[in-house]
Amino acid sequence: MQTYTHEVAGETVRVHVPATVDDLDQFRKWWRRATNRGPVAVDTETTGLALFAPDFRLRTVQFGDRTDAWVIHWERGGSFRQYARDALIRTRDMLIHNAAYDLLVIDRHAGIPLEDLVDRVTDTRILATLIDPRQPMEGGIGTALKPLSAFWVDPSAPDTQGDLTGVFRSLGLTKATGFARIDLDHPTFNLYGGLDCILTARLEPILRAELRRLDVREALVDYEHDLARMCMIMERTGLVLDVPYTRRLAAQLSAEAAEFAEKATRYGVTSVNATKQIAEALVGMGETLTERTASGALKVDKSVLLRLADMDLQWKRLGVRTPNPLAEAVLRSKRAGKWGTTYAQTFLDSVDDAGRVHAAINTLAARTGRMSVQRPAVQTLPSGDQMIRRCLLADEGEVMVSTDFAAIEMRVLAGLAGIKRMAEGFRAGEDIHWFTARLIKGEDATEKDRKVFKGAGFSKVYGGGPATAARQTGATEEAMRRAFAEYDRLYPEIRRASNRWQREAAAHRMIFISATGRRLPLDRDRAYAVVNYACQSAARDCLGQAMLNMDDAGLLPYLRLPIHDEVLASVPAKEAEEVAREITRCMTFDFYGVPIIAEAEIGKRSWGSLYGADF
Repeated sequence: MQTYTHEVAGETVRVHVPATVDDLDQFRKWWRRATNRGPVAVDTETTGLALFAPDFRLRTVQFGDRTDAWVIHWERGGSFRQYARDALIRTRDMLIHNAAYDLLVIDRHAGIPLEDLVDRVTDTRILATLIDPRQPMEGGIGTALKPLSAFWVDPSAPDTQGDLTGVFRSLGLTKATGFARIDLDHPTFNLYGGLDCILTARLEPILRAELRRLDVREALVDYEHDLARMCMIMERTGLVLDVPYTRRLAAQLSAEAAEFAEKATRYGVTSVNATKQIAEALVGMGETLTERTASGALKVDKSVLLRLADMDLQWKRLGVRTPNPLAEAVLRSKRAGKWGTTYAQTFLDSVDDAGRVHAAINTLAARTGRMSVQRPAVQTLPSGDQMIRRCLLADEGEVMVSTDFAAIEMRVLAGLAGIKRMAEGFRAGEDIHWFTARLIKGEDATEKDRKVFKGAGFSKVYGGGPATAARQTGATEEAMRRAFAEYDRLYPEIRRASNRWQREAAAHRMIFISATGRRLPLDRDRAYAVVNYACQSAARDCLGQAMLNMDDAGLLPYLRLPIHDEVLASVPAKEAEEVAREITRCMTFDFYGVPIIAEAEIGKRSWGSLYGADF
């Protein structure tokens, strides 16, 4: 047996690497003592992150406490796997950093269903996120194990990560290929894996104490672990990929990107990514560009090009100007190129051997607690798209059911801020934007008025100003400024709530405590964003509570993805109406006197059918 020593927080720790059955017996003796003393930290080392890929392998399984770790070489098979499996199955209390990944690895590659383990696991990443959800670029510690350990345990904690990267480089490997190709017996590889368990074991009690000091409710910790469990199961299930359609689509989008890129060359733009060329060409065509980047260059980003192409954020014509052909060519070429690579080709690259795509669900992605769906990032698809969504299918004999909250942002705003007239409108079953337009403009309010006041309302939630709202609605900035003022007169509670929440945050060192007790750090120069944070966080937790309601109702086997404020399900065609009603019921409840409601739509087999696709 090989044993490596290391210093953590001034204390010598040991990483043991068994080589024989006798060594494994020593591991088992340690494990019995450790599991009787308290929680045991668990980790895995694998060949990469694409755990559903055909060539993915589980290399090692690690177990540890605050002073000792054991690296079991799963890849060796035989007794190594037997001892590791036995310890996993029998450990009563486990600590895992980013359990969503390791439990899915163990489920798929060690043959132990995550349902058998998940209720015994504390995820230290969840604990850390509830203390401070910010990433380093936002001024936070981040949620990765090494930075957290450097802050809470030992400043030198990231050293082994740098050492391992250096080893990869010396062997001619990259970070992407190193974990798959490094020799299983390499000392740095084994030390790195073992220390992660020791760091996790030391981190957990510190984070628990900090949560208690900050008065974060244990119920919130349990709630996040429950949501993580549900999303692991959804990720494991995945969605069927229509491979022939996706291949045709990838080719079609590649051709479309080339076609519109060629149109751009007619105006002197040799690359649709050459922003200087695009700006010069647009100015040469008589366009007036006023916005500039931080470096002083003329800005020609998506928002600018959409305005010049006379399109809103959903790519619908605004009808306020003659579309600029270059702006439209650049937009369409870039979109086709992105969709072809980011979506269609990524689907094909990540499909498993059963023909399914498994998107990774991060249940605590944003500062507000908002979830994200990555690899592939299907949550970033445009709201009205059918083309990409057509790639993803319900199971054979089933149909897609999408259930979406109705106006959730405005409803939580009305509830949180106590906006009496807005709440009355929701209780009366009104379309809140028409309701607002009629209250301000009278019964002669037009669709244009509705659109303007919808833009004003969303700006209150998301923090945009008149200029942003003008671009989104097609109205002039002056019209939007008037709409903002009228909105404030009609619903004065919004400004009062914003001022109150900013004062409360300032009294807690710029931390706003959400409706569910979540800590939301504010940036001092953007304290006004508290309205956005409060509403986004509450909307996310409305979705979270609805998901737990669905789990209690036995609906989890049907669920596939949480997407923004929508839940996607694959349902046997004969049961679709019944299941849709039940999901809707789970998404319907009262929020501070405001009804939260949802609307279900039953499609055909593809996700795209809910957006107009014919299959």
